Amino acid sequence: MIVVGGSASGALSRELARQTGCRMADVEIRRFPDEEGYVKVKESLKGQDAVIVQATYPDPNLVELFLLQDAVRNSGAESVTTVVPYFGYARQDKSFTEGEAVSARLMAKHISLGSDRAFTVDIHNVSVLEAFSVPVKNLSAMPAIGRFLAENSVDAIVSPDEGSKARASIAAQAAGCQWDFLQKKRIDGNTVEIKPKNLDVSGKTVAIVDDIIATGGTVIKAAEQLRSQGAKKVFAACTHGLFTGGSLPKLQAACDRVLSTDTLERPTSEISAASCIAEALKNTSG
Repeated sequence: MIVVGGSASGALSRELARQTGCRMADVEIRRFPDEEGYVKVKESLKGQDAVIVQATYPDPNLVELFLLQDAVRNSGAESVTTVVPYFGYARQDKSFTEGEAVSARLMAKHISLGSDRAFTVDIHNVSVLEAFSVPVKNLSAMPAIGRFLAENSVDAIVSPDEGSKARASIAAQAAGCQWDFLQKKRIDGNTVEIKPKNLDVSGKTVAIVDDIIATGGTVIKAAEQLRSQGAKKVFAACTHGLFTGGSLPKLQAACDRVLSTDTLERPTSEISAASCIAEALKNTSG
């Protein structure tokens, strides 16, 4: 097996190669003056099981993935496993209004064309997997997040809403700590209280955990409320740190720590998703 790292996932690719004991392929990736992509595998991959690792956000990285798939095939790879750490367009998983493109379904179909199998990591909606035409599995980085939080003395983990509570449960199991989900309760016409359904956070270090943090508005409000309820420290942790609209400084002001994995390379990427990918590759090959 050989790891082929895309430019969007260099750190994750290197860590995956380290954890699996595999070599990194020699690949040239650059841009022409007109910004079109160029990809070249600079060695023969004849007989190799190639594992391409490339996030598909923003759009140029999606095109780069397609070029990587073609280059790997042209270099003689026996099989191609495509690992999409962050799956761009995953949230457009249905037509919300008439005439809309179902972007997630379309991306899954095209990624399948260059793959023998595929892996995603904490994809926003697992129903997207049904659009792949090759074997595909969604992996969870929540155990890795939980272990990291345990090492940093987190007492409790909460999800931002009931819909995400399964993720909090998985992370908390790995961390060996309590978990809960946040509920909104309207106090009056102008006041909404956000608090854990059952957990008393007084004096505790609490981590708000989710798959994606984008604008961060919900996390910031939740952090403020948890502090008002006596939380000693508040962390925010996610698999995919999008941090759109300049939200990261606001999140860092509201939380004691903001953490994400390396599915998207950010200053907050202190946790690696490589362990869940390495385990899945081991189980599949073994």
